[in-house]
Amino acid sequence: MRVVLPALVLSLLMAGCNSEESSVKYDGKKLLEQKCSKCHNLEMPPFTSKDEPAPPMMAVAFHVHSFVKPQEESQRTLKAIEFVTDYVQNPALDKSFCDKESLKRYGLMPSQKGKVTVGEIKAIASYVFSHYTPENFLKIEKEKAAFNRLSDGEKLAIKYKCIGCHKVDVDTVGPALSAIAKRYKNSSKSIEDSIKNGSSKKWGSRMMPAFKQLSKEELKTLSGWVLEKR
Repeated sequence: MRVVLPALVLSLLMAGCNSEESSVKYDGKKLLEQKCSKCHNLEMPPFTSKDEPAPPMMAVAFHVHSFVKPQEESQRTLKAIEFVTDYVQNPALDKSFCDKESLKRYGLMPSQKGKVTVGEIKAIASYVFSHYTPENFLKIEKEKAAFNRLSDGEKLAIKYKCIGCHKVDVDTVGPALSAIAKRYKNSSKSIEDSIKNGSSKKWGSRMMPAFKQLSKEELKTLSGWVLEKR
């Protein structure tokens, strides 16, 4: 007995066969870190060095996004993604937006065909052009400027996540910093010891984990910052 599939069903089956990645969801950020970080610095703003094998990703994103030529401005990001998708697989001098000095320094990007799929490239490019933007760059710069204005003690409290358990005037997971400062107002060494070695039952049933990774200078700076809260 011969079974004839309706044309619509058949066309859907064929579409599925010809589009292996159509239903796959990618994490562009994770793929960027996995596939691109070996050559491209991913920081924003980036760290640069004389022997870096490729330009920082922020520079790539800003450059490509500026130089692509969409028919309409609203299509600029889509055009940039389209350019990257093609270029990563089929790099060529006549396609490159790099200036002569950059090409001389970094050389032409080797083709990544066979190392990354089209779907993965599109996911990476989509993330790149949504993350490396002037708006995000300015936001990060403002946050860094605000952080740099903090005292050295507060920077350490943020670095080691002290403020996750200790608030200034309110008991939370740990006792308030103001309460600690009042109890140990004449003994910074007691605070340093609790930070470095941890403590138990000094504040009821609360337990303080040890932070042995802090240097002597860091312990002194951090304990001094806590004592300022009384």
